[in-house]
Amino acid sequence: MKLIYFGHSAFQIETGASTLLFDPFITGNGLAEGVIDVDSLSPDVILLTHAHFDHWGDTMDIAKRSGALIVGNHEITEYVQKNGYENVQPMNIGGSWSFEWGTLTMTYARHSSSFPDGTYGGNPNGYVLSTEGICVYNSGDTGPFSEMSWIGEDHSIDLALLPIGDLFTMGLAGAVRAARMLKPKLTVPLHFDTYPPIQADTSSWQERMKTAGLSSRILKPGEQLDL
Repeated sequence: MKLIYFGHSAFQIETGASTLLFDPFITGNGLAEGVIDVDSLSPDVILLTHAHFDHWGDTMDIAKRSGALIVGNHEITEYVQKNGYENVQPMNIGGSWSFEWGTLTMTYARHSSSFPDGTYGGNPNGYVLSTEGICVYNSGDTGPFSEMSWIGEDHSIDLALLPIGDLFTMGLAGAVRAARMLKPKLTVPLHFDTYPPIQADTSSWQERMKTAGLSSRILKPGEQLDL
């Protein structure tokens, strides 16, 4: 199983049988330029943490071309259906569902959510994905919250993906606090360096993580992580 990072919060997980694409903000994502051509993406599943433009991104274009299943909260999947696409799986916070490619649990995220046209996007969320014996937690856009300790207790997390860009999400200190509660084997940062307001000092963050006894890795856009 491998993860490929496309910059910002967009990444793809390739299992033995399926391709899972998270928050496909490719068009307009400067970090993805020269890294990935949106027309080359053909996932089996698109998973959305919330409806903001920098996560919703190219969802509809990719789905209509590939026939991918779109997974999201009730409001997101309802919006998708109202826009003429029927292959969806709604979920809500705290719920789990077993798919042929793995088990997914939808988690809380402390953020906001609306579509680019202003339509309400429901409560934002994260995901715990268990597949091929690996557990991945994608927090989505959020600040740290105390229930992250429950997620860490209930799941043996191999990889946590956490935002570090600050301003719109937690920053360096918040991500370290979150990782302490989650206790993952490895943490990879998301949602940073895309725009000047969310530039992050990744060296400082990694040093803080090391001091906390936590492992981290910075992925460059286009880089692959084998899990």
